[in-house]
Amino acid sequence: GDVCVHLRTPFGFWCWFIVAYISILVNIDGCRYDAPMPRQKTTLIDPDVQLLQALAHPTRLSIVRELIGTSEVCACDFTSCCDVQQPTVSHHLRILRAAGVIVAERRGTSIVYRLVPAAAERLRALAGELLGTGQIVPASALGRSPRAPTAARPS
Repeated sequence: GDVCVHLRTPFGFWCWFIVAYISILVNIDGCRYDAPMPRQKTTLIDPDVQLLQALAHPTRLSIVRELIGTSEVCACDFTSCCDVQQPTVSHHLRILRAAGVIVAERRGTSIVYRLVPAAAERLRALAGELLGTGQIVPASALGRSPRAPTAARPS
């Protein structure tokens, strides 16, 4: 667009002045960037990256630690181990499910969660790769597991 058209009003002048000042401050040449830079969409995310990102948050790590050593945990029990509210727990559980770390099963009005054994094996294999001692397990082994069967709802 034409910058001079906006300079006819006092407000336009001040906007131009602020933009010019910021451009100088961060050394941006406005004429060089007349079109927005295209962003590449990354539709495929490496399963290893997704696994490590899912475990990289303190709340999600607490959820996984709570699940270790037990067969399953009810969603309502995570608020005590994580010290966060239920909506926050639900958000983190969704991320862990998307990464293939946990699976959910509805039982009546409750939802119980359990660890996916393939996720633990992949994490063990990644640690072995980093240490140079483990066998290589393909990331495809972490693929989404089939949904757990849901209990029939009473009529």
